Amino acid sequence: QVHLVESGGGLVQAGGSLRLSCAASGGTISRYHMGWFRQAPGKEREFAAAISWSGSTTYYADSVKGRFAISRDNAKNTVYLQMNSLKPEDTALYYCAADTWTVGVAWGPDRHDEYDYWGQGTQVTVSA
Repeated sequence: QVHLVESGGGLVQAGGSLRLSCAASGGTISRYHMGWFRQAPGKEREFAAAISWSGSTTYYADSVKGRFAISRDNAKNTVYLQMNSLKPEDTALYYCAADTWTVGVAWGPDRHDEYDYWGQGTQVTVSA
């Protein structure tokens, strides 16, 4: 069981950057694939980025590819989302999520129902 807390959100102008952090407690994140999802007002939650338990593989939604970068520091029990060249359409509540890694079981990194634990979210607002 892990507890996830996001931080680093805020208000930024279009073209700017933000770095989100997801700190875990109650367990080591090395046991989990980690993902970032986002939800804008009136819209469904959507996948943004994910990283495998070892950090060897990353996945990105087409909408953020080339602008966002997910990373992890297992020693610090923290996952990051570096967001560059931000656009107004990136405005959303960003959630960190953990998916329990099970040996021999395939992982669907872009499926929100794959993830077992979720943070409370951190707000990102990008002005035009």
